[in-house]
This record gives sequence, structure tokens and C-alpha cells, in this order.
Amino acid sequence: MAPSAIAPPREVQQVKELNSAAVARTISETAPELVNKHVAEGGLRPLDASQLKFTRTTTPMSVPAPGDPIIATASQCTDHMLTAVWKSGEGWADPELRPYGDLPLAPTASCLHYATQCFEGMKFYRGFDGKLRLFRPDCNCRRLLMSSVRISLPAFDPKELEKMIIAMLAVDGPKWLPELGSFLYLRPAMIGSAGALGVATPKEATLFVIATFMPPMSQEGGLKLLASTDGVRAWPGGFGYAKVGANYGPSLLATGEARTRGYDQVLWLLDGKVTEAGASNFFVVWKTSGGRLQLVTAPLDDKIILDGITRRSILQLARERLVDGKSGLGAIEIVERNFTMDDMVAASKEGRIVEAFAAGTAFFVSPVSVINYKGEDLNIPMGNGESGEYTSLIKSWLFNIMYGKETHEWGVVVEEEEEQS
Repeated sequence: MAPSAIAPPREVQQVKELNSAAVARTISETAPELVNKHVAEGGLRPLDASQLKFTRTTTPMSVPAPGDPIIATASQCTDHMLTAVWKSGEGWADPELRPYGDLPLAPTASCLHYATQCFEGMKFYRGFDGKLRLFRPDCNCRRLLMSSVRISLPAFDPKELEKMIIAMLAVDGPKWLPELGSFLYLRPAMIGSAGALGVATPKEATLFVIATFMPPMSQEGGLKLLASTDGVRAWPGGFGYAKVGANYGPSLLATGEARTRGYDQVLWLLDGKVTEAGASNFFVVWKTSGGRLQLVTAPLDDKIILDGITRRSILQLARERLVDGKSGLGAIEIVERNFTMDDMVAASKEGRIVEAFAAGTAFFVSPVSVINYKGEDLNIPMGNGESGEYTSLIKSWLFNIMYGKETHEWGVVVEEEEEQS
């Protein structure tokens, strides 16, 4: 029987059934408008971008000059942030665009004790045509909804969050992102902010969005990965598919150790199967033993890996532009399936690995040059020495959409306010 046909253990099925039912109930109870268009008036207040209040800063900050060391710290934020508070029995208060600053948070807040916290990672771009763009913000907002209800935080209409983000960037974009071909990082997040101890669903949550500088994370010579053989990042029936802090904090120990050994990130395995490279999705281009060229990445079926927006975009573009061979490179199959490090080792020894790369918002599309597995380095071909051909082509497609060199529905243009003096 093929591995894909083996049913998961009953206890894993029960966990999934329990979680699925709880997620559906959370959505219906905290955002009934998402499941019923005819919600009676007088119920919970929904998140409503049309009620966004504008409280502009009276003490604007200075924009750091290119090369300023503070950029590398990812701590310099823009003048404004978004906040919205949800309370049980009331719903969402009016959201606010307010000066960047600290959040009021009790030491007993749920997020500080029970990991009731989720977030998103996005970028916004100053195109070479001068326009400000977001890349597929609808996907990020929907994923934040998925993550929030997975950890018992309230639901919301993702379209309203997207409108709020666009409103924020319309205000801060002109001043903070003037340089063509540059980007800033955007961090929407939600935390359980109720000030009460107890392992229970939070009675209050705070949604906020900040924007900050972040240095490019490209690695000269390609990423060097250390495959983890004694720890896992996620497991069946867990929450590896959700963008929650509990998926990241515990991984820092192994990541730090990998770096002391000369590697950039951990390649996370589960029972030998390749899952993610650090916090990024992992792709390999190889030839099968029968000679077929494939672009392969782990599947989403078991909810172990994150449904990355960059991952999703790569797969969509590859299926549109690579399978027929008209890209100028050889025709290639696009495959989402489980594969193991033993498969990688065998392909490497037989000379069948063409290239590999990691993909995510932070690292964008980064070629992989080395994978260490059980003490042995597997050298991954790098094409011209900097990147494989498929990696370079895919990266260029995404880059062109993000920066307006290619007109595409994924590049959402933000209509900006005139910068105030």
C-alpha cells in the first residue's frame, strides 16, 4: 500500500475533528457575518474599516538614511500603527490609526502565559514606476484569520483588515518608502490581551499592525542547511500550518546551534521527511530515476507546514509558465508530495539534483548550496555559482510583479496621500 493511502492513527483523526469543530464554532460565535449574511442587528460588532479613526502623530520620527545601522536591527518603525480591540460579548471596537507606541498590557495577559498570539509577515514595495504596492494582501489577511481562530482568538472579516492596512500605508508610505525598488516589512498580529490568569479562551484580544525596516536576508553563496535528526518543528494533528509564535520560539535553540556550526538554518524533518527550511518552505528541482524533471515541495495535506504566500505564488506561476517548456528552460512537472532526506541523498549521489531553494517573505527566494545530513554535506548545484536557473527565473517573476515591472492582479496598488510637511 502506498504511504499516501495509509490512514493516520485514530487519535490524530480525533484531534483534527475536535479542532475543526472548535474552529467552526469560534468563527460562528465571534464573526457570525462570515457564515450568515443576514445577521440580526444589535449583535456583536464586526471589524469595520469604515469606522477607522485617524489620530495622527504630532511628533513625527526621522526616516533613517540608507545604510543606517538601525535598519539591520528591524526595530525602526514608521510613524503610525493600527489597533483594534475585541471583547467577549461586545465584538470589535472602532479600529484606530494612531501614533506608533507601546500597547497597554497587563502582566496577567493571556498572550504572555499561554501563547495566545499569531501574526503575519508581509512587505510593501516602492515600484520602479513610483507606485506603492502590496503583494497578495488578501492571502495574508485570510491566513491571519485562520491562525487566530486556531488558537482561540476571535474571527474577523479579512477584507476589512486589508482595507485598514491599505489606509495605513496610504498615510505612511510617501514619507517612509520614497526610494524606487525598496521595501518595508509589515507585521499584522493579534494577541490575547485579557488581564486574567487561567487556561481559558481570552475574553479580550488586540489586533495591531506595525511597519518596520528590515535588511535583505539574501545569503551570498547560497543557504547552508543543517538537517535536524533529533527534533521536529511540527507534527500531525498539531498547529504547524498556523502562523503562531509557538511554532517559532522553540525552534530558536536549534537554529542558534546550527549557526555555531557554520550553517544558516535548520532543515526540519519529520520521520525523515523534509518539511521546512527554517521558517521558509523548501523546494528541490531534480530528475526522477526515470529521467523526468520535477519541481518538488512538501504537501499541505497533513497541516504540518505553513501555506506560505510565496510558496503558493511559486506553484501557481510554475504551473502556468514552466510545465510547457516555453520559458526557455526544460519543461518540468510541478509536484507536491512527501519526500525524505534519504531520497535527497540518493538523488545527490546519482547526480539527479538540479538545484534547491527556500522561499518565504523574509528570505524571498534563496538558493540552497549545502545540506548537512548525519554529518555529511550534500553539495547542491548552484548553476552559475549564484543561483540555479529555475530559482533565478522564478525569483525574477515574483520580483517583477512586486515592483511593478509586470502588471499583475497580485500587485495591489495603494493610492497614497500627499506627504504632509
